[in-house]
Amino acid sequence: MPAGKLRLNSLAGSALSILVTLFGLLVLTFVIGRMMPADPVRAIVGEDATREVYENVYRQLGFDKPLWQQFMLYMRDVLTLNFGTSIRTGQPILQDIARVLPATIELATFAIIIGAGVGVPLGVIAAVNKDRWPDQVIRIISLLGNSMPIFWTGMIALLIFYAGLGWVGGSGRMSQFYIGMVPERTNFLLIDSVLAGQWDVFWSAINHIILPALLLGYSSAAFITRMTRSFMLDQINQEYITTARVKGLSRRQTIWRHAFGNIRVQLVTIVALAYGALLEGAVLIETVFAWPGFGQYLTSNLLIGDMNAVMTCVLIVGVIFIGLNILSDILYRVFDPRTR
Repeated sequence: MPAGKLRLNSLAGSALSILVTLFGLLVLTFVIGRMMPADPVRAIVGEDATREVYENVYRQLGFDKPLWQQFMLYMRDVLTLNFGTSIRTGQPILQDIARVLPATIELATFAIIIGAGVGVPLGVIAAVNKDRWPDQVIRIISLLGNSMPIFWTGMIALLIFYAGLGWVGGSGRMSQFYIGMVPERTNFLLIDSVLAGQWDVFWSAINHIILPALLLGYSSAAFITRMTRSFMLDQINQEYITTARVKGLSRRQTIWRHAFGNIRVQLVTIVALAYGALLEGAVLIETVFAWPGFGQYLTSNLLIGDMNAVMTCVLIVGVIFIGLNILSDILYRVFDPRTR
């Protein structure tokens, strides 16, 4: 079969897979919204509303229709990006998410840079020194990172480094003094402060993000270290590594050029999944640090039973993971010519 036709078939298969995944995600979010014990109508009208008011809103939301019709209406709203209005803020839900998601992206991006920058080298060092003291120390550090509850480490870190030593900023994205000084162009505070030339706000934001990012990064680094060590041990035990050493290559060249070169594709997947997990799972750290991000928005709406907002957040998380998987596939082709 010609290469062009193979490439076309591959793209068609990928597109079909993405569409099926998105449809499954829509079904999942719809089912979650209908199975949750919270009553979205009661959340809108309040506890003191009359039966007549309740039934009017019930019909307006389409809950009196068969489930298949409700799902078709839900699909229509999703395709037209009509996710409704948040009960808590009174603003369109998509507008709320566009406001809070950049805060979580900033935090998760700093965290994954720390996590991958620390976790990958430590994993390689642990594999190269298998069962020796560097390996033992790194494994203990990784175990602590996986075992300690992040909300507990967050509170302890705030007590020590903020309240005690004063090395970092406290809760929020910046000091209260600077709130409202920077126009919200992109909703990424670091970018907006640079665009506005407000360097005091920029450094205040850096001072506030560094501690939660380090804690999230440590948790992510523990996972990345463990996986990198496992991948490297598998490669080090291969015959081609022995052959490379026999040919006279140095230990450094053998480890970093050959063994590490062969695990880059696997690491792309691990780092992408870790980044997605940070975007999704920053709820506890955002709560501890009063970080006005996506996780805190999801939690607040879940507590008041705003199912439109909750379903939209779940859908956004699913789309993020699909996007990261697509990015991983693209990077596969960059790092591994055999997949092209």
